[in-house]
Formats: sequence, C-alpha cells, structure tokens
Amino acid sequence: MCSGNCAKCLGVTLIPLAIICILCNILLFFPGGNVTESSEITDEVFYLGGILGSGVLMIFPALVFLGLKNNDCCGCCGNESCGKRFAMFGSILFAAAGAVGAAYSVIVSCVAINHGPKCFTTFPNGTIYNLTYPFADGNYLSNRTLWDICGGPGDIVTWHLTLFSILLITGLVQIGLCAFQVINGLIGTICGDCCGCCGVRVNSDDDNNNKSYTGLISVFE
Repeated sequence: MCSGNCAKCLGVTLIPLAIICILCNILLFFPGGNVTESSEITDEVFYLGGILGSGVLMIFPALVFLGLKNNDCCGCCGNESCGKRFAMFGSILFAAAGAVGAAYSVIVSCVAINHGPKCFTTFPNGTIYNLTYPFADGNYLSNRTLWDICGGPGDIVTWHLTLFSILLITGLVQIGLCAFQVINGLIGTICGDCCGCCGVRVNSDDDNNNKSYTGLISVFE
C-alpha cells in the first residue's frame, strides 16, 4: 500500500475516535447524567483531556493525513515526488503533535480513575455528608462495595469510571495510530509515495502493458 493511502486510512480512523473523546468529556460535565453545579464536577474533567488532547489536537493531524494522497506540496523544483516527500515529512510532525495530545488525555484519565469521582459521601445510617473525594489510590476499583459510599449525584461512580475508561482506551489507540504514521511518514519521506528509493518510480501494470504493446508493434513493423 502507498504511504499516502495508508495515511488516509489512519485519518479516517482517527476522526471518529476524536469525536468519541470530545463527547465523553462533554458528558463528564453532567455527573451521573444530571445537570449540576460546577462544584459537584470532578476536577479532572476541567483539564479537558478528551476535548483538547484527544479531540482538537487529534482532528488536525487526521485532516492532514486525509489529504496526503493528493498533496504534493506543489511539487519541488518540478519534481512531484520531492513534493510528496516534504508532505510525508510534515505528516510526521503532525503525528507527533497528535500523539502528545492523546498522551495528555491518557494521563488525565489515569489520574481521574485513580482519584475517583467527587461525590456526596453517605454514612451507614444514611446521612449524607459533604461533597468530597471518598476514595484513595484507586481502592474502589477492586472493592465494589465501596461504591455505596457515594450518594450522588446519580450513579456517579459508574458514570465516572466508564467515561474515563473510554477516554483512556481511545487515547492509547490514538497514540498507536500516530506512532504508526510516524513510521509510515519516514518511509514516505525516504522512498516517496509509491516510488522506489532515489526517486525511481515503480512501474505500474499499465506501464508494463504499454511497453508490451509497443514491443509488438515494433515487431510487425
């Protein structure tokens, strides 16, 4: 597969992943699916890991990848292959930026999952205490009975854990795809898009067929 076609496939995959991350981060502003005051929202939500990191910073590289197949940077001194090499080199920089954004989202998600959600703490007698972080060092992850400590808003623990887990997994996938594009971009920079190294273009099937027809005509002449 040509480097440009491969980059286009990566771009098509990254855009829906970025949209998913943006939606997850937006949903986190509504703890348990409820409209609440900002003081009731977990602090890590305001870091915007899904909106900025895996969202906006990932959409720009994805759009660049989508346009690589037809982008020759207007050629390079009349050499189209040279222009494509510069385009592929530029995609490496955008892939690195996308990987940094996704890494930011992954870090925020890991901190949020380990920290746990902000919620109203309830005592065994049912009395609701103040709004706080009742969990420590992710202890609620291995002990589901601790979830009963949170009295709201809504089913906040499930809401918090599910959405941040989606952000974590999606961010890791994005990092992997961006790393793949870095490798793909290096190959495209060195060898060009669908070209052999040193600017020698690989003959296509149509080129070979044309040569065969030319040879037959010369024989009859």
